[in-house]
Amino acid sequence: MAETLGSHVTLAVESIDRMYLNVYVPQLQREGGIVSFFRAHRGYPFVSSALMMPMTGDFVGRIEAYAKEHQLPVVQFRKGQRKDDIAKDHLAKFQGKEGVLFIGKAQEKASVVRTERRYHNGRPYPWLVRSTAMVNQIYFYCVDADFGPFFLKFCTYFPYNAKLCINGHEYAKRQLSNRGIAFEALDNGVLSCQDPKQLQEICDGLSAEKIDGLLRKWLRRLPHPFTAKDRAAGYRYDISILQAEFSLTQVMDRPVTGRALFEEIIRENLDIGRPSQVQLIFDRKVTRRTPGRFSTRVVTHGVIPALHVDYKSSGIKQYYKEGRALRTETTINNTRDFGIGKRLKNLPALRKIGFQANRRLLDVQRISHDCALGEEAFDQLQCPTKTEGPNVPALRFADPRVQNLLAAMLLFRLLPNGFSNRQLREQYAALRGTKPDDITSGQMTYDLRRLRKRGLIERIPKTHRYRVTNFGLRTALFFTRTYARIIRPGLSLVVPENLATTSRLRHAFKALESEMDRCCEAAKLAA
Repeated sequence: MAETLGSHVTLAVESIDRMYLNVYVPQLQREGGIVSFFRAHRGYPFVSSALMMPMTGDFVGRIEAYAKEHQLPVVQFRKGQRKDDIAKDHLAKFQGKEGVLFIGKAQEKASVVRTERRYHNGRPYPWLVRSTAMVNQIYFYCVDADFGPFFLKFCTYFPYNAKLCINGHEYAKRQLSNRGIAFEALDNGVLSCQDPKQLQEICDGLSAEKIDGLLRKWLRRLPHPFTAKDRAAGYRYDISILQAEFSLTQVMDRPVTGRALFEEIIRENLDIGRPSQVQLIFDRKVTRRTPGRFSTRVVTHGVIPALHVDYKSSGIKQYYKEGRALRTETTINNTRDFGIGKRLKNLPALRKIGFQANRRLLDVQRISHDCALGEEAFDQLQCPTKTEGPNVPALRFADPRVQNLLAAMLLFRLLPNGFSNRQLREQYAALRGTKPDDITSGQMTYDLRRLRKRGLIERIPKTHRYRVTNFGLRTALFFTRTYARIIRPGLSLVVPENLATTSRLRHAFKALESEMDRCCEAAKLAA
């Protein structure tokens, strides 16, 4: 894997992929703010949903007039119909540089504010309550000169929340075309580029400010549910992040090599969804109280396999795209999974988390796939070493204590701040089936010295914490995987005491023993 990703990748690009954004007026998301809008701002003596209906009628009327004025097709989406397929058909016929492709309509469930009748001293009065309802949603499918295709969806019911969906790869393609840089397109990606450095700079330049600018530009062009007076009073749309996808695309020079590599990645990483692995990939602590399902899912659509790793409501998907590129993609469905706010201004911090998660997943896969040790290195671990101080005991392969120690060490292999004596003791005790208090700090110090003198870990300067070295990663993976996957299950199949075993390996050993006995008999030697 290290050789393939190091020598056979012709283009590697980190980019924001799809972003689904919430467009809303902050003051109108609570009942108190709605009361203030109608009473303090618009001057009504009471607040009722009856005041909202004229606003809705005016907004819908202006949308219909806009469609008629610009001769735009209005599409009524049917249940189960793929909106993206309809958009592709209209995009293929579009000739201009930017504009509205068509307007779509669909009935969807949305959060709304209703009025219910309440009574005080026998007299009725209206009261605002939150509810959900099936309401009309209006989709504006557009093409922007800088961003390419996108859509803006408005709810036609007060407070007229909207959704903005953009695609970072389409932004990159449009910017490459605007700059005259030749490239070959991949579906939702770039297959080759005349100037890869410029491509990465373009992807890095997709900022929160540019996304906000896109929204403001099209809010000025499209029908707006609020008047100029409302906007001047501060009732303006803001943006938050509902879903963000961060992708790493690695294009292979030989497609067949990449496909074979990815299938091997899946086979080698079926345990990647375990909590101990997930907390390293996402750099978040996983405890018993952490919500979500921790598992590895291998999903096949047709003949294209995909590897899924979940963390809370977010996750990573990895697949081999169009038989040409390895796509690693982190999807964050809730920014609070990582202690980050939802406002668009938090995009830089979210981008860092997404891209680091992609890289960590590849690091885990690369190390686990290429963990072979040389004969000299293996022999050095098996024998005691003399130093100026006390001798350094061996790390013998078959020693259960060594196996547990290395397995515990693996849990900390990618933590940026390393691990302490206490943290290693807790994991080591769990693997041994004992309590951490049953293992003294001195015993753990003895083991830490063995690991450090052998070069498996190193102390972080000016601290009492340690980090796992590259040699330590390979050693721990080689020891634990060989023991767990070959030695232990292999012996259970061939030992004579296990009479219930009828494996092919057991039969092969019995045949070998019979042939050796026959050879000894022929040579007149005692067995």
